Amino acid sequence: MNDVIIKDNAFLRQFETTIDGQLAKIEYSSQERKVFLTKLVVPDTVTQDGFKESFIKSVLHHIQEQNLRVVPTSPQIAGFLRKNRQYKEMLPVGIRI
Repeated sequence: MNDVIIKDNAFLRQFETTIDGQLAKIEYSSQERKVFLTKLVVPDTVTQDGFKESFIKSVLHHIQEQNLRVVPTSPQIAGFLRKNRQYKEMLPVGIRI
């Protein structure tokens, strides 16, 4: 699956995309050049293989372009980072997953 086009909804503090006419989102909070990814919400009706991974990758690339660090507090996103070690440098000093 190709990169997912995301929108940073700063008002609601979430990254959003539309899939199959429904909203998928990753909620976040930010503090001192860090983005805490707190919750991944993907509609149950989404059946495309690899969508969650593509969505998370797109969000991480967006965060990386802003030279910010990422702290995954969502178990799903932490699991993704555990499997994809290439994003390890995005973690703040002292944070391990």
